[in-house]
Amino acid sequence: MKMLITLLGAALTCLGTARAAEANGFETSLGNLSRVSNAKSRSISPENFTGEKGKAGMATEGTGKRAARELGAPWKISPSVVIKAGTTFTLGEIKGPGSIQQIWMTPTGNWRKSIIRFYWDGESEPSVECPVGDFFACGWGKYCQINSLAICVNPGSAFNCYWPMPFRKSARITMQNIDSKDMVVYYQINYTLTDVPKDAGYFHAQFRQEAPLKEKGTYTILDGITGHGQYVGTYLAWEVHSPGWWGEGEIKFYMDGDKEFPTICGTGTEDYFCGSYNFENQETKKYQVFSTPYTGLAQVLPPDKVYEVGQKFGLYRWHIQDPVRFEKDLRVTIQALGWKSEGRYLQLEDNISSVGFWYQKEPHAKFPALNLK
Repeated sequence: MKMLITLLGAALTCLGTARAAEANGFETSLGNLSRVSNAKSRSISPENFTGEKGKAGMATEGTGKRAARELGAPWKISPSVVIKAGTTFTLGEIKGPGSIQQIWMTPTGNWRKSIIRFYWDGESEPSVECPVGDFFACGWGKYCQINSLAICVNPGSAFNCYWPMPFRKSARITMQNIDSKDMVVYYQINYTLTDVPKDAGYFHAQFRQEAPLKEKGTYTILDGITGHGQYVGTYLAWEVHSPGWWGEGEIKFYMDGDKEFPTICGTGTEDYFCGSYNFENQETKKYQVFSTPYTGLAQVLPPDKVYEVGQKFGLYRWHIQDPVRFEKDLRVTIQALGWKSEGRYLQLEDNISSVGFWYQKEPHAKFPALNLK
């Protein structure tokens, strides 16, 4: 009876926390959209760099000034910013507590050479560090339509992010242009100012790349993650260097002291991304692209080939319904495994880059130096 009372108390506490979060506008879904709260809606864009109340659309200088020369303010004077080659621009700074709810942007230039970073609560090391294309599941620098809950990419190059990003003291987002050419970015950061639940973790995303793989047949998505949190998503940009099917490899989650063997092991690459049998359309015998709320093989380049050396793939898997929870540490790997003669596995030496997405309590371990090839 005492155990039952304890469990009931814990359940009521969790329910109370969830209801409190809904009531203050921290969490929003279709089911609670009608609930009125005291949260304050704000938005940062080139028409309001600070997000201040009643301060939007007041610009007298900006990239649209010439087009509006006969109209003047408030007719779209500052819809975008130019980020000079080799410089870093602060897209937004916010004082908390609150939560970023949605980000839209459409950056020009080389998406692998535009680095987006997020800093929470005044930290000096970023919690997100990633080429902007890979962050939005477009790692090959070409438009790829994504129809998912966390990320949407819409015509013509509209990047949208719906990962909730709570912060307690402050949030800062920057874009670094490491290219030799200037870039232009239109953007909007929609957020709410409200109390943040005690159990809310901070959003993290880390980019990695191996071209080719350092260890034949094995690619590391994340390593050295310390703290308490949950893994929520994977994006892979995969270029094959051998003919034939390349996706027999298993994903593995090593958590909380796992050494040689993981706690979670998948059964194959296409299985992890919720497909089957080589992602092959049984009628055309070609790869079948798909994009769903939680997972997708969203990009195949070139799209009309199959099992060829040099083909490129973009895949995503969001653990929204099945986050991988860890208490102390986390390492995530995936095998690069194909076939050779007589039905034997072939350890591949492919070109793979990734973004691992997770939430955790701060502080987080420092990221490895960004490696771009």
